[in-house]
Amino acid sequence: MTGQYVVYDDLKRVVEESGRSYDIEMLDKAYKVAEQAHQGQFRRSGEPYICHPIHVAMLLVEMGMDTESLAAALMHDVVEDTSVSLEDIQSMFGADVAHMVDGVTKLTKIKFSSVEEQQAENLRKMLMAMSQDVRVMIIKLCDRLHNMRTGDAWPEQKRRDKALETMEVYAPIAHRLGISNIKEELEDRSLRYLDPIGYEHIRELLAENGGREFVTNIAEVIRGRLAENGMPEAVMKSRVKSVYGIYRKMYMQNRDFEEIYDVYAVRIILDTVAECYNALGVIHDMYHPLPNRFKDYISTPKPNMYQSLHTTVIGHEGIPFEVQIRTHEMDQMAEYGVAAHWKYKAGIQGGSRDKLEERLAWVRQLLESQRENEDAGSLLQDIKGDLLPEEVFAFTPKGDVINLPAGATTIDFAYAIHSAVGNRMIGAKVNSRMVSIDHKVVTGEIIEIITGPADKGPSRDWLKIVTTSEARNKIRNWFKKERREENIQEGRAALEKELRRNLITIPDDKWDEFMAEIARRQRLNSAEEMYAALGYGGLQLSRLLGKIKEEYTKLKASEEKTAPALADIPLKKYKGSDGVVVEGIDNCPIKFAKCCSPLPGDEIIGFITRGFGVSIHKKDCPNAKAGVNDPENKDRWINAHWEDTKQENYKASLEMVAMNREGLVGEVAMALTDMRVPIYAMNARTVDNGRASMSVTVGIASTEHLNSVLNKLRHIRDVITVTRV
Repeated sequence: MTGQYVVYDDLKRVVEESGRSYDIEMLDKAYKVAEQAHQGQFRRSGEPYICHPIHVAMLLVEMGMDTESLAAALMHDVVEDTSVSLEDIQSMFGADVAHMVDGVTKLTKIKFSSVEEQQAENLRKMLMAMSQDVRVMIIKLCDRLHNMRTGDAWPEQKRRDKALETMEVYAPIAHRLGISNIKEELEDRSLRYLDPIGYEHIRELLAENGGREFVTNIAEVIRGRLAENGMPEAVMKSRVKSVYGIYRKMYMQNRDFEEIYDVYAVRIILDTVAECYNALGVIHDMYHPLPNRFKDYISTPKPNMYQSLHTTVIGHEGIPFEVQIRTHEMDQMAEYGVAAHWKYKAGIQGGSRDKLEERLAWVRQLLESQRENEDAGSLLQDIKGDLLPEEVFAFTPKGDVINLPAGATTIDFAYAIHSAVGNRMIGAKVNSRMVSIDHKVVTGEIIEIITGPADKGPSRDWLKIVTTSEARNKIRNWFKKERREENIQEGRAALEKELRRNLITIPDDKWDEFMAEIARRQRLNSAEEMYAALGYGGLQLSRLLGKIKEEYTKLKASEEKTAPALADIPLKKYKGSDGVVVEGIDNCPIKFAKCCSPLPGDEIIGFITRGFGVSIHKKDCPNAKAGVNDPENKDRWINAHWEDTKQENYKASLEMVAMNREGLVGEVAMALTDMRVPIYAMNARTVDNGRASMSVTVGIASTEHLNSVLNKLRHIRDVITVTRV
């Protein structure tokens, strides 16, 4: 580089050294636009801002991208950060460059950690742009890579946030596009910020083992043997596994460094596929192959079109290492992924176009499955789920290969074959043996899906079992089309249950108007449409609840404004029983309403019953609020408050949810005994997902006492929630 910072001449030198023809005039013009736009701007590291787009463009040259990509990279920040408009770029450089700059700008604005509806819509647009011109994503990946290389200048929290976003979104996309060198560097640099101690530990292990020298020597020995066997033109490369790749196996799979067999790898690059298989035979003659460590990705490519032969062998030093064997074209695709399309092909022609289409098929499939889904926010969840780097490969009885993300079930497998197969599925056989439908697919299995009658449909419970967005959306679509009335009933019942659980009571005369407003906020035409979406899973209750609470708060506020005040008649305050003073009535029988179970400290109100004394409610009890507004009974409501000197126990019911384990009930009882809290009733039962539900009725002196008890119970091991009911 020239001087302290990278300058445009460095980019021109790299372009010249690449040996490819570029439109230098267009690059000069793009650089001038960027230089003027960023004049006087500096990065946190102290270097002029223009250095960043130059670095990004240099990375694109290394990947073999075209002139328009480089021009877009030089200007990728001008629309967002300066006065240059997209229309200006289009008039000077054409629609393609403007389209790429716009795509990168949209992607930069998205905060993946908190995607709401509008941001999810931007993400959908960006993915659509990417499916039309994948150069948008390649520029963004290079932009993120350079930012991560200079991330030390960021504040610590921003470093961690960017690293997490990179690990969850950008590295998996680089993997799906097959750009392995960028994927690995993004992962390593993210890990350095997320777990610096683990990162340094693995760096030290690699340094102690002198890996680079070991694989270089092995590569030379193999080169000589291949030449003796008629393959003198073989190109040899050696590599040490990425730090993050080792980290995942050591910390996430709990393996020792010595148990990782592909830390060191030798790559053999040959001219033809036939030579690849011949070289495999030579390697197995030279070294002892480890069982179950051979993978043929040439005959069965990965979803990102990666092709290679992999075998793990034991060297004469007793150190295992991996050998990767592939052709030159396969190597280019492995290193540069879709970018190899520009590097090694002139234009989009014939077979290369088909391979590019295959690589981008997952983007289009994701967009298609999302099109009918009302819950826009679930798009990011599906993207993260479908971009998992680990894949499994299984076979149909006819020998067709089905690839799925790791953790996928036989239901996912069935829907990957065809939606009709999934909808009619009643069971599955793996290697000719019956398995449960939630069996997780393992690479190499032969899976036969057993189907039922044509009118057989999926179960709603399958939505909790499947892992791929394709299967999830096909199941939802079936319920959406085939079971509308059932969906409406299921959705309304689930909604009403959730409202009761959250103590939300909407008056009958306000229900329709209230639900119509909630549906409108979800961009749905009616409440029935919303119930149906809840019923088939297109809309999640958890996302809806926040908006319901907002509207319910508004409804309560409007009711309180119009509610008639209690008659303000000066009454003598008499002493009541059970620690409650009721205005105007002396020593009357008192009972506490079960609908709200008031405790000392709660604001209360009394209701004069017919023959049973006064019923005490919390002032914010939905029944009390409705009663005060009732013209027939409003005169029977009377002011009441707690007697200051009375100290006794009041019954309070608590609901607990915890992980099911031995001794849990005993610990809860012991904790209550230690606090000298009387236990009137206790009931426990096992529920789904290995959890237990416990109902406890205890004696409580006041709301402060109750909060103390709740806090103590929440600190018991394996307790998830404790609530007063």
